[in-house]
Amino acid sequence: MLEASHSRRLRWLLNLSLLGVVFTTVVVLIGAWTRLVDAGLGCPDWPGCYGGLVVPDAERAMAHSPDAPLEAFKAWVEMIHRYLASTLGLLVIALLALGAGLRRRAGYPWVIHLALLAVILLQGAFGAFTVTLKLWPQVVTLHLLGGLTVLLLFLWLHLGLRRFAKGNAPGAPRRRLTPLWGVAIVLLVLQLALGGWVSSNYAGIACQGFPTCNGQWWPAMDWSEGFHLTQTVGPNYLYGQLHADARTAIHQGHRIGALLLGLALLTLALRHWANARMRPWLAGLVVAYVVQLGLGIANVLLWLPLWLALLHTAGAVALVMLLTITVWRWRETAIEAVGSTRRDKEWVNG
Repeated sequence: MLEASHSRRLRWLLNLSLLGVVFTTVVVLIGAWTRLVDAGLGCPDWPGCYGGLVVPDAERAMAHSPDAPLEAFKAWVEMIHRYLASTLGLLVIALLALGAGLRRRAGYPWVIHLALLAVILLQGAFGAFTVTLKLWPQVVTLHLLGGLTVLLLFLWLHLGLRRFAKGNAPGAPRRRLTPLWGVAIVLLVLQLALGGWVSSNYAGIACQGFPTCNGQWWPAMDWSEGFHLTQTVGPNYLYGQLHADARTAIHQGHRIGALLLGLALLTLALRHWANARMRPWLAGLVVAYVVQLGLGIANVLLWLPLWLALLHTAGAVALVMLLTITVWRWRETAIEAVGSTRRDKEWVNG
């Protein structure tokens, strides 16, 4: 009876963790949409909107915040994002409650549950600071990275639960990541951070044209100002505060980061292409990068249309998910090889 209960609990955990992956993707994309339609300050306070849990009418909004006139569309966009993010937090708590009964079992990924809770709480803080610090670029960028970290942890938890359900022993051998894997991971994180920095400083079309930037291969740029990470807290950063040369430097930095990431992923794929188990994932990773690169170029040439900018964010999500799965598959290859050898021996002896 107890085992049947644990089996049902595990099925729920598998389904909810997968739901978490899908739901986090939706929340990240709606967060990007909120940013792209300039609704990040649609509600001037947090966690409510003009002091309420729903968007009020113009009269109540004026009474609450006379210096921040209500724009109902932007306020609702911001509140929908908050509602969904709060629901995501409840999902994390539900997973934590369901997993508590299995936490002492060997191989159960309990640490991932705790990491998810910690990151989702931190995300809530970043959400509050995004509003109270008036879209300070450092916080906006960290908020994006936090959302992608939540996505990664949901996916890692789901993969860990699948491994646990298969009964793989926690002490089974796993491959260690080589320095090349580390370089690819670090470059992806840096490129995601650069993407967030481009967006939060409104530098998406600071460079016009491709492959040149504003008609030059190396235009006038202010790197020190563009990557000055101690910007003053206080001004309203809606639409950005940096001058043109600083924004150009940010945009060019993102392009250089894309080139380095592409070289790293291509090198990784070529290095491990002979491994038939890894080949589909490596190919998917390279294809996703090429598509993401094309979306980035199209955004510049078409002057950042909303739908295309959203697709670019979706491409970043896809890269995170594919690299996570590829890393997981690399580490688990040794386990599968051991399991295959055991099955072969059992078949021969049987």
